[in-house]
Amino acid sequence: MSTWSVGRYETVAEFIAPIATEVVAAVPRGPGTALVDLACGTGTAALHAARLGAHVTGVDITPELLAFAAAKPGGDKVEWVAADASATGLPDAAFDAAVSNMGTIFVEPSAMVAEMARLLKPGGTLGFSTWVKAIDNPFFTPIVEVLGQPAPGPFSPDQWGVPELVHERLDTDFADVNIENRTLIWRFGSLADGVRFVTEESPVHVTTFSYLDDATRTRLVDAFTAAFTAHEAPDGTVAFDAPYAVITAHRRPELP
Repeated sequence: MSTWSVGRYETVAEFIAPIATEVVAAVPRGPGTALVDLACGTGTAALHAARLGAHVTGVDITPELLAFAAAKPGGDKVEWVAADASATGLPDAAFDAAVSNMGTIFVEPSAMVAEMARLLKPGGTLGFSTWVKAIDNPFFTPIVEVLGQPAPGPFSPDQWGVPELVHERLDTDFADVNIENRTLIWRFGSLADGVRFVTEESPVHVTTFSYLDDATRTRLVDAFTAAFTAHEAPDGTVAFDAPYAVITAHRRPELP
């Protein structure tokens, strides 16, 4: 079982669906366009592009998410491929556009960039979204408070929110790199809804909780409750901003 098959990723996908629409809008997407959605999850971006007339291939490493995507309305209009987004097995230079909504940022970046460049036709368009590190992050700060700062790894998703790193990773294979910074509002109907999201629905958080003993789990739930309470409105709803970016680029006509 992978991280992404636990919890209810479809709930996460619903929250970030507006960003998927923005990512698709940033690339060619009309009839006759060959488009690949990498690390497509439950297929929000892929299905949106298919509705606009593109010929779409959706790739994800988690078969359970692909099955969920295929069962959605219009799912039969997309070719679903179970594969690592950085090693898809798809043909070279087969796509006019490649997109990803908060998916490829979790994949080792060198291999991921190489695969995106390989899949795109010369001049093809890349569009993907990434989270941008925030000082106040109710989804992450409680984890640091209870479990400590995670050990640094070779890469992390929010590194794609650092413009200098974006250019360092993309400029060799891509031109016209553009970074648009935006904000998503996470909104929960109640404090209980927010806590349920991290304890039962968000795959990354559910996985983290699964490793904890009962006492530590309780401390972490309390920390999330406090973090969400700080953003609770008088009507009981909880809302807070999350910065993100939509990155676009064009595959260079000649690769090194």
